[in-house]
Amino acid sequence: MSGRRPGPRIEEVARVAGVSKSTVSRVINGERHVSARSRDAVHRAIAGLGYRPNHAAQTLAGSRANAIALVVSEHGSRVLSDPFFAGVLRGVHAELAGQRTQLLLMMTSQTDNGDLVAYLGGGHVDGALVVSLHGEDPLPRMLRDTGLPLVVCGRPLAGDCVPFVDADNFNGALLAARHLISLGRTRIATIAGPADMAVGADRLSGWRRGLSSAGIAADLVVHGDFTPESGAVAMAQLLDRAPDVDAVFVAADIMALGALQVLHARGRRIPGDVAVVGFDDSALASTAVPPLTTVRQDVEQLGRTMTWRLLAELAGEDGLPPSVLLPTSLVLRSSA
Repeated sequence: MSGRRPGPRIEEVARVAGVSKSTVSRVINGERHVSARSRDAVHRAIAGLGYRPNHAAQTLAGSRANAIALVVSEHGSRVLSDPFFAGVLRGVHAELAGQRTQLLLMMTSQTDNGDLVAYLGGGHVDGALVVSLHGEDPLPRMLRDTGLPLVVCGRPLAGDCVPFVDADNFNGALLAARHLISLGRTRIATIAGPADMAVGADRLSGWRRGLSSAGIAADLVVHGDFTPESGAVAMAQLLDRAPDVDAVFVAADIMALGALQVLHARGRRIPGDVAVVGFDDSALASTAVPPLTTVRQDVEQLGRTMTWRLLAELAGEDGLPPSVLLPTSLVLRSSA
């Protein structure tokens, strides 16, 4: 029996290249979903080690973990209390029905991205769905650089070239603004979403467009953080700043609940004194007092479409759209 040391293994290539074994396998198999940097690192490692792929390595990429991750960039308490996340989760679960694919729910923040990326890029999942990005969060780029297929919920502010699915937030907010103007309201405020999220920026832009096109000042803006408490604080600030406010577009139903509470406490009739329009058409809207006129986005369809897009990529489908924009519509109820 020869004492010759066997050639380098795929694990050594991955270690030298600084990537996961699954990324090495994707490069060997010529798959497209690998960043240029990772691909170059793998090729350099292969050349430097004199590695020769065997059949097992070449078929490794074809084996699946049969799992995908739903990564939410929020604290756990927010995820469990906000109906938006519940709706997305229902959509993801529905799309996975019959797929024999497990779903891992993971919550993270920008401070612990490293451990998360190492885990997800280590072959434990086949792909990831990323929800609720703030600012220029590097998480999509970090995951993409490992070669892991992913789809983001909402337009990434960082401008990373990753596929995403979003609702038409701009035109939805534009509909809300135009509706309030059609009611004869002239002092129209907004409780906008977080400034460090594309959803907040896009809904604010749509509201501004609606007001400016009608020659109405778009100066009454206070930001919230998609919690009822922030909606209440913002509404109080608006009333203190502009007692003559006669309408408010609230960028999420959950914030509108807080706004309605403050309006009731201040003795304002809704919609007689102040008309209110929300966004989401969550279950909260129809049970609010009064029932809330709101912009409908199909949150479950958002989750389903993200999952479809990721599964289609994993199946090797060609010609997939880099982004999908889902329509929004106005639902009229008693608040405006």
